[in-house]
Amino acid sequence: MPNAATGTRAAPRPRRLRRLIGRLLALLLLLPLVAILVFRFLPPPMTPLMLIRVIEGHGWQRDWVPHQAIAPVLAAAVVAAEDNLFCEQVLGFDFDALSDQVDAWSDGERPRGASTITMQTAKNLFLWPGRDPVRKVLEAWLTPQIALLWPRRRVLETYLNIVEFGPGIYGAEAAARHFFRKPAAALSSREAALLAAVLPNPLAWSAAEPSAYIRRRAATIERRMAQIRPLLACTW
Repeated sequence: MPNAATGTRAAPRPRRLRRLIGRLLALLLLLPLVAILVFRFLPPPMTPLMLIRVIEGHGWQRDWVPHQAIAPVLAAAVVAAEDNLFCEQVLGFDFDALSDQVDAWSDGERPRGASTITMQTAKNLFLWPGRDPVRKVLEAWLTPQIALLWPRRRVLETYLNIVEFGPGIYGAEAAARHFFRKPAAALSSREAALLAAVLPNPLAWSAAEPSAYIRRRAATIERRMAQIRPLLACTW
């Protein structure tokens, strides 16, 4: 419809709506990229999981420390427990494990998961806990960006500083001081294996008071640390 004052025709509403949607989508795509670039150099102030746990009443213990202030045995233990091929992955994915999980799903079996440390870093840094498809898609979108823009040591440094080791306890330094009364740099191989052993269920399992299952799991992780030592070059 022509504008009476200027004689020009107003832009059709659908065109303006498409333009607005396009700008919103571009913003949604760019914001995570900007955050990834910022957190490549700066510690993230808080993660969604930390906020959720605070709301749940678990408190917040965290003390960010650089990679060199964390005992190398903890990095080795986490890789041995969570992601043996971390140093060799392309784009942050273990494609062989993903293929196996797709085959298991197509055969009617329940997939056991193929999450890598880079994937877990993306999830812990930006997303919420859970297994819903939307979160999985977003995790898959963020993971290769982190893998391409960060060196592996930064991925591991960030993961070890934000991962949950107990209710409201985040990162290697807070966990080492809470459970073993020492800094992360002084962790022994056994203590590192115990911390890595509780990662799948930190709300229920304790590194300071490990069950028989956690002690066995920690012993397995210690043996695996020695077995995969040639694969740990990027963790030192």
